[in-house]
Amino acid sequence: MCGIFAYLNYQVPRTRKEIFETLVKGLQRLEYRGYDSAGIAVDGMAKSKANDPNNNSICLIKQKGKVKALDEELHKRGTMDLEEELQTHFGIAHTRWATHGEPSPINSHPHRSDKNNEFVVIHNGIITNYKELKKYLNSKGYEFESETDTEVIPKLIKYVYDNREKEHVSFSTLVERVIQQLEGAFALVFKSIHFPGEAVATRRGSPLLIGVRSQDELPCKHIPIQYNSGHNSDGVQDKNSRNKTESVGEQQDVMDVKAVEYYFASDASAIIEHTNKVIYLEDDDIAAVINGKLSLHRVSRRTGEESVRAIQTLQMELQQIMKGNFEAFMQKEIFEQPESVVNTMRGRICFESSKVILGGLKDHLKEIKRCRRLIMIGCGTSFHAAVATRQILEELTELPVMVELASDFLDRNTPVFRDDVCFFISQSGETADTLMALRYCKERGALTVGITNTVGSSISRDTDCGVHINAGPEIGVASTKAYTSQFVALIMFGLMMSEDRISMQKRREEIIAGLRDLPDMIKKVLELDPKIKCSAEELYQQKSLLVMGRGFNYATCLEGALKIKEITYMHSEGILAGELKHGPLALIDKHMPVIMVIMRDGCYTKCQNALQQVTARQGRPIIICCQDDPETIKYAYTTIKLPHTVDCLQGILSVIPLQLLSFHLAVLRGYDVDCPRNLAKSVTVE
Repeated sequence: MCGIFAYLNYQVPRTRKEIFETLVKGLQRLEYRGYDSAGIAVDGMAKSKANDPNNNSICLIKQKGKVKALDEELHKRGTMDLEEELQTHFGIAHTRWATHGEPSPINSHPHRSDKNNEFVVIHNGIITNYKELKKYLNSKGYEFESETDTEVIPKLIKYVYDNREKEHVSFSTLVERVIQQLEGAFALVFKSIHFPGEAVATRRGSPLLIGVRSQDELPCKHIPIQYNSGHNSDGVQDKNSRNKTESVGEQQDVMDVKAVEYYFASDASAIIEHTNKVIYLEDDDIAAVINGKLSLHRVSRRTGEESVRAIQTLQMELQQIMKGNFEAFMQKEIFEQPESVVNTMRGRICFESSKVILGGLKDHLKEIKRCRRLIMIGCGTSFHAAVATRQILEELTELPVMVELASDFLDRNTPVFRDDVCFFISQSGETADTLMALRYCKERGALTVGITNTVGSSISRDTDCGVHINAGPEIGVASTKAYTSQFVALIMFGLMMSEDRISMQKRREEIIAGLRDLPDMIKKVLELDPKIKCSAEELYQQKSLLVMGRGFNYATCLEGALKIKEITYMHSEGILAGELKHGPLALIDKHMPVIMVIMRDGCYTKCQNALQQVTARQGRPIIICCQDDPETIKYAYTTIKLPHTVDCLQGILSVIPLQLLSFHLAVLRGYDVDCPRNLAKSVTVE
C-alpha cells in the first residue's frame, strides 16, 4: 500500500538537485498509495569528500508527513553539493502507509541494515513471518531500531552478506537468498555501499515495474529470464536454461546500452513522464542493473511459464495524471466519467447490430455459459459495483449470482467448485484480499475472471481471462470513475451472455440504447454540480447522514455512503429502504439528514411507502429522483432531478450526485479530498 520509486542514471550526467527532483516527483505521483511519511536514500558524498572515489556512504533522509515535508527537508540540507554532477547514481525513495509502527522518521523507509547504512531497502507489502526472523536476528546480535516488519529485510541481507561462503557474491544472489526466507507480500528495491551504482529489485504479491529510457534504440523487445538451475519446478531438465552457480554476475548482457536511465516504481503513473517503455515484473523475478545492464533472474522455471519479459509500451498520457483546472484529482475524475464510460465501451459494443464482444472473455464464453453459478468477489467500491449489477446479471444470464466481500469469503472457507465462474473486481488489480480469494478459487479449479483498471496488475495476470475497464488512471483515493466503468463492464458481460436468447432481445436492445445515451446523460447530471454544492453547504456541519434506496439503487446508497465516510469523516450509512421499519426508522426525526434515491423502476411504489414513513416522522429528505416525477418531488425538502434511463443503468446516474456531494462536503470541512486520513488507494495488505 506504500509507494516505491527508484532512479538509476548510468553514464547520463545528472546533478544532485536533478536526482532529488526526480525522486520527489516520483513519490508525489505515488502519494495516493500512502502519505504518512516519506524518505530517500542517495549516495552520501559530502562537499568535503566529493572527489573521494572510496567514499561509498549512503545518506538517508526521512520525514513524517507528506512528500512535501520531505522535499522541504531536502532543501534545508547544507552538507551536500546540489550542483555536483554525477555520471552514474542510484537513488531510492518511498512514501508510506503505516502497517507496523506509527508514522515517524524512524519507522519510515528506506530501512537500513546497521548504523553504517551498508544495505538499505524500500518495501511495499507486509512480511508475515517478521517476528520469527527478528527473533533469530536478535539472537545473532543484530539490533533493531524501528517497530516495522520491513526492518528484518536489510538486517537479513547483512546477515547473509556477513556469513557469505566466499569473498565475491553478487548483489542479486544475496537478494535471492533473502526472499527465500520471506513470507507475505512484497515489492523491494535494494541499494548497498558494497555494490555502488548497482540496483536490485524483486516482487511477490505487490506490484513493481521498471521503466527504461535511452537515446539509443533499445537492443531488444524482450528480456530473457536467467535461471539458477537447469531444472523446472517439477524437476525436469529444461533445455532452455543453463546450470548456474552465480546469479547476474555470470549472465550474458541482455540490455546493453551505453547511456541509460532506469525507473523502478509501484505504478506506471510515476514513470510515464520519463518514458513509455516498461517491463512488468512477475512474482519472484529478480531484476538487477550492473554497469548499466539490466538482467532478470529466477531461481527456477515453473512449468508453462514464459521465459521472457516483454518491454511494453504504455498507452497512458501524462495529461491523464495531471489535475488540469480542477481543485483535486477526485473532482477531475468525477467529471471525466462521460469519457471514461465511452472508453470502457469503445470497440466492444456495436450499437447498430446490438452485438457486444469482450475480447478477453470470448474464448471462454462457452465454458462460462455452462457454469452453475457466478461468484462476484471484491472489496469496498468494487464490491458495490457487483451489488449494483447482480440483479441484471441474474436476469440476463438466468444463473444464480453470489456477491461476496473478499475478506468474508475467505473467512468462511466458502465452498467453490470446478463448474463455478469467479469474478475478481479490483481497480488496482492488486487488492490483497481479492488476490487471496483468487488463489483460493484457482486451487479449487474454478474459472477465474478479472475485472481491473490496471494493465499488468497481479489480478489481470493471474486470472484465466478478464476485462480491462479502461477508465484511465485514477489518482484520488476515493474511487469514482472506476466504479461506473466497472458497472458498465459487468453490464456488457450480461449483454454478451444473453445475445443468443430470443426472449431477451427486447430487454437487450433497451439496455444497449441506454448505454449509447449514457455519456450525454452523465454530462447532464454533472451540470447539477452548483445545486449539489448548495446542498453540501446545508449539510457539512452535520455529524451523520443516512442514504436510502432499494432495488437497482441499493448499491448507490452503499457507494454514496462510503464516499462520504472516506473523505468527509462524517458518519454515513447506506440503508436498504425495505429495512427502514426494522430498526433504522428509530433514527428519523427533523434533525437527521436523510437522502433518498427514488427512481421510476420496479421498486418505485415501495420507495414511496418508505418516503411516507420518513415524512410522517418529521424527516426532511433530500430526494434524488427522475425529472418527470411530481409525486415524489412534493414530499422533498430538496430534490436533485436526474434524466431517466433504463432501470439497470439508473444507478450510474444516481451515484454521481453523491460523489459530488461527498467532494463538496470534504472541501467545506477543510479536508484533503485526494488523500483521506488512514487510507490508501491500492490496498495490498489483508
